[in-house]
Amino acid sequence: MIRVENLVKEFGGARILHGVGFDVGERQVLGVIGASGSGKSTILRCLNGLERIDGGSIECDGVRLEAGLTKAEYQRRVRELRRKVGTVFQHLHLFPHLSALGNVAEAPVQVLREPRRDALKKAYELLEAVGLAQAAERYPDSLSGGEQQRVAIARALAMRPRVILFDEPTSALDPRRTNEMRALLRRFAAEGHTLVVVSHSINFITGLADRLLYMEGGEVVEFGDAQQLLNSPREARTRDFTQQAR
Repeated sequence: MIRVENLVKEFGGARILHGVGFDVGERQVLGVIGASGSGKSTILRCLNGLERIDGGSIECDGVRLEAGLTKAEYQRRVRELRRKVGTVFQHLHLFPHLSALGNVAEAPVQVLREPRRDALKKAYELLEAVGLAQAAERYPDSLSGGEQQRVAIARALAMRPRVILFDEPTSALDPRRTNEMRALLRRFAAEGHTLVVVSHSINFITGLADRLLYMEGGEVVEFGDAQQLLNSPREARTRDFTQQAR
């Protein structure tokens, strides 16, 4: 479903990602962990085409991005990629002038050209699925951080992506909502989505991720089965980080 090989990303001459490689299977959840500045969010921005890669390749559900592509071809493939990949950012970027229902329905109407009536019906069903049907007509500034998070998830799902990327999905949640979020994401995986979840919370990732990628300084320190990596990591750096983060 996702295969990343020798991924390199540079900013202003400084290398941020150093030959990163990993793969994620269909219906799997990949957790990406590491300290701030380790390159976690940059990986997500490369996976959804927000950042052009400077080396290596990314293949996602048959769409391949390579560093050597022309600008026009790269942009064409990014447009194709974004029909398959949804992203829930840490800063949610909901439209303040639209209700929760309007936020979820907007992209299918504008991008997929769905009839508005159909898009609104599906948007309501998605809000119901994330437990927010009662908030359909409310605007973002009247919603809690956790409610806004769930609207953003419903908005991503409205585009029917095969892959969903999450950047710190528990940053605005209390412990009870965090447990609900874990269960919700596991359900999405069971329903056929592939998830990549960046998180600083080892407790959240435990029981959610099938595979884990531990990043440090833009490099992959360890990648493998989540339970093995959390309970008996091969690398001392991984062991130190997971023990301190618990």
